[in-house]
Amino acid sequence: MDYKKFLYEQKKREKAIKAKASKVTVKEIRFGPQTDEHDYEFKKKHAMKFLQDGAKLKAYVFFKGRSIIYKDQGQILLLKLAQELEEYGKVEQMPKLEGKRMIMFIAPKKK
Repeated sequence: MDYKKFLYEQKKREKAIKAKASKVTVKEIRFGPQTDEHDYEFKKKHAMKFLQDGAKLKAYVFFKGRSIIYKDQGQILLLKLAQELEEYGKVEQMPKLEGKRMIMFIAPKKK
C-alpha cells in the first residue's frame, strides 16, 4: 500500500512540474533567394508579431533547383531581417546552410 501511495505522489509532483514548464512555440517564415520587397515587408510584419507574442522564429531561405548559386543573396536577406527585428528579438543562430535551406533562429527578447 505504501509503495502505491509513493508512486501516486511522484506522478502528482511530475504533473505539477510539467504544468509550470513554459512551452516554446517555433514559428517559421520562408523566403526565396529573390524575394520581392513587398513580400519581404509582409513576412517581416508577421515575424514581428510572432516575436511580440513570445514565439521563437525560424526564418529560412529555400533554394530550388539551380537557385543555390544565390547563397549570398539568401544570407544578405536573412541578415537584413535580423537587423530589422533587432528590437523585438535577438539572433540565436546565425544563417547556416543545411542542404537546400539557409536557416536562422531568432528568440524573442524578455519583457
